[in-house]
Amino acid sequence: MKKVCYIALLLVGLVLNACSNSESVHVSHTHIEDLDTLSLKKMVLIRSKGLLVTLGTDDESALVNECPAMKVSFDYDFFIGTHEVSCKEMNLDCAAADLPATNVTFFDAVLYANKRSLDEDFDTAYTYSRAVFDSEGHCTNLEGFAYRPEKKAYRLPTEAEWILVAKANWNVSGAWTSENSDYKLHPVCEKADSSSQVCDIAGNAMEWVNDWLGKFRDTMVTNFVGAPDGGALGQRIVKGGSYRNSAESITLYSRGDVYTVTSSTRADYVGFRLAFGAIPGATWMRNDGKVASSRVVPLASSATMRSLFQTYKAKLAFRDENSGNLAYIDYSSGNLSVHEIEDTLDAYHPEISPNGKYVAFCTGLEGVSEKSELYVRDLNATASNLVKLEVLSAAIPRWRVLESGDTVIVYVTDAGSNKEESAFKSSSTWQVSFANGKFGKPQKLFDGAYHGGIGADNSLAVTGAKLLRARVSGHDTVWYGGEQACNASLAKDSSKRTLFLDFGGKTGREYAGVNYGTHERLLVVDSVGNLVQTLAAPAGYSFDHSEWVSNGNFAVATLTNANGTHTKIVLVDLTEGDIVELVEGDELWHPSLWISDERPSVKESFLDSDSAGMYTIAEGTDRSKILRFRMELMWKYRDSAELVVLGSSRSSNGIDASRLSVLGVNLSYFPSDVHDIVQFYERYIDGAFGSLKYVVISLDIDFWNNPEETSFFTKEYESFPGYVYDRNHQYWKNVGGEAIYWATQDAPGIDVYRMVFLSRESSVFAPTIGWGEAEINDSTWMDHFRSGYEASYAAFIKLLKTTQANNQVVVGIIFPQSPEYRNTGSMGRDGLRRSEAVDVIDSLQKLQNVFDNFILMDENKMGFHDYVDSMAQDCDHLNQLGAKQLTARLDSLLKTIKP
Repeated sequence: MKKVCYIALLLVGLVLNACSNSESVHVSHTHIEDLDTLSLKKMVLIRSKGLLVTLGTDDESALVNECPAMKVSFDYDFFIGTHEVSCKEMNLDCAAADLPATNVTFFDAVLYANKRSLDEDFDTAYTYSRAVFDSEGHCTNLEGFAYRPEKKAYRLPTEAEWILVAKANWNVSGAWTSENSDYKLHPVCEKADSSSQVCDIAGNAMEWVNDWLGKFRDTMVTNFVGAPDGGALGQRIVKGGSYRNSAESITLYSRGDVYTVTSSTRADYVGFRLAFGAIPGATWMRNDGKVASSRVVPLASSATMRSLFQTYKAKLAFRDENSGNLAYIDYSSGNLSVHEIEDTLDAYHPEISPNGKYVAFCTGLEGVSEKSELYVRDLNATASNLVKLEVLSAAIPRWRVLESGDTVIVYVTDAGSNKEESAFKSSSTWQVSFANGKFGKPQKLFDGAYHGGIGADNSLAVTGAKLLRARVSGHDTVWYGGEQACNASLAKDSSKRTLFLDFGGKTGREYAGVNYGTHERLLVVDSVGNLVQTLAAPAGYSFDHSEWVSNGNFAVATLTNANGTHTKIVLVDLTEGDIVELVEGDELWHPSLWISDERPSVKESFLDSDSAGMYTIAEGTDRSKILRFRMELMWKYRDSAELVVLGSSRSSNGIDASRLSVLGVNLSYFPSDVHDIVQFYERYIDGAFGSLKYVVISLDIDFWNNPEETSFFTKEYESFPGYVYDRNHQYWKNVGGEAIYWATQDAPGIDVYRMVFLSRESSVFAPTIGWGEAEINDSTWMDHFRSGYEASYAAFIKLLKTTQANNQVVVGIIFPQSPEYRNTGSMGRDGLRRSEAVDVIDSLQKLQNVFDNFILMDENKMGFHDYVDSMAQDCDHLNQLGAKQLTARLDSLLKTIKP
């Protein structure tokens, strides 16, 4: 653990530079066109131009994200490291200087790549606005992170590059694997093959690659660089297996680890090697299987949004003009992902509803006189419940909440130029109610297309499409001296201010005191049309598509560069004059930013809203994001639950608490072992669950070799304010859980986990493949990690003593694993030897004679169980059918017990 403290010191100079302006570095090597002119230390030039490689596989036993096989072609060459980056190269204090540098996050690796680029006078491949480090010096997040494939720089290899190199140097039988490694890292190139260009491509340390994890399709892609982002889970790819894996289990096409891999994941068996070179014409593949030459990149984090608006409940919707799709970002998610809603409809001028649940849009454009259709759909990943307003023409939708409480949408019949009075008067403004996913009956409000908004008291309406027109107390007028204006937006508060853009007109120039060009300044007028504010666009840009934000003194707009391309969406603070970059892309239009106006009840209570319930953060580990929802469930049921389930993914998947005859709640999370169970119980359950009678735990004896340091509550929890806050208040043992439950509800989390883990039911969310093959990591760990087993056994005894004193019954379940393990020397996926497992289980059975509150429920029976293939998710997890059977047996057992 000592070596990690050096990482932040190593990178601090680079980080300080990048925090101020990570995109401002100009270097002398940008003229390099031919990689032949370079001699890079410990790198080999790969002549890949014109070559093909196969990613993935058509093997039916492979994982879903590994299929189907996909061809990738190269029209460039690149360098790759002859070996994994070593501890000496990263200046880390390891057991030996020539060991691979492991226990590093993806962000640690890219920061090192940037540092080497700068040290050797190259540009950098990665840009960001701010780096976040944990207490041990690891980089856990790079806010505004973007990979620039066009840069000639050091970087991580793409998955396609890695496979191309690996295929030519593949020798698993000669690699460090669980069969010969003594379960530890070895110096780089210690097993070097003289015929290979690179060493340790298989085994020793698993390796980060550059790509986000996405899907494959049966096609050919040129210069493939992965998915545009990591999706809802923010998943990354690791390749090559490690010293922990058997040679048989290491494949070219494998893309992951035992648990979900994200950018902040680190493990003592995961390192990286560097690549070098630009990727011209890079292509990404979205999850819909479409190939794109660009992607949309979120630049501002959830934390940034909360610092501005005091809530994580924010959503940004916009049009991706390149794809023609409506896109959105949900900032309440722990991982920011751009969701594109595939549709044949043109989606212009989206606006998010007041409750944040829906988005309205139209098929017509401001300034263009044409027929337009208006739609509303749910603002979620599935874009469900598309509803069309059945009228002749409806454009530029804007939501309103009337004094009656009804929610309506205001629209106009034509959004064309309003310069000519007669044409303007021939159009009209309407509103229609929207409730329960349905439109009501449209109601005409007045003549004239006032699509810039209507004030709450109906006394003011505005529009801007050539002229800045206003309807004031029933009378039509023209503001801004009749000069050209557009993008009018009426404030959503009671100030009656109008935001708009002009064309560098005389009135604006005189007010600003400077000359400026078209759309180079935002302008604001008051309720009678007098200019009250103006703000300049950043140098080199102009504004477009400006709109008020739903909450506060903020506007959102696109930035247009000198070529007329809408490359960024920005947030404009009209109080401070600050501009915050939200999203970057090739052509982004019509942003709508919704901010929840609800404030959690914690604001009015005794809790600190910056800490209470904050059990994960954007850069948090996957485990923290799973546990965040278990914590919400824990607070919800703390005062009423009679039974809790604690343990790993096996108990999470294998017990459906909703099927029990007692009120139970499944609080399992993963990765988790007996140390996690004991520490969770001691902190949050012991003395706090007043109705608790039963504690059900997973007895995963096959990984009782884990050291206590790997437990979430040993160290990792300190990175998250909620747990530290709870610790400092004695885990609220004498306080009801309701207030913290509501605070946790308001805290960020990932939607896919919200759906799974905010339920007392079992959390089966992966596709069922049956028991499959018997995967084995290390069955010999009792030889070299017996101390780990002894510590785990002692922790379990400690739990039995505490629960016995509390008059609580402990049911320890050994969950079933694949019957195929009967044909191996291993009890299960993580060991141990079958002969040793029999002895351990025998000792557990004898504990029932020592502790009258302990019952052993062995559902594995050394593989001789009756959980058939259709009940299995994979080699060591049950699916919903298996959970149903196991839960029924558990419930029958509970009915025989009187705690």
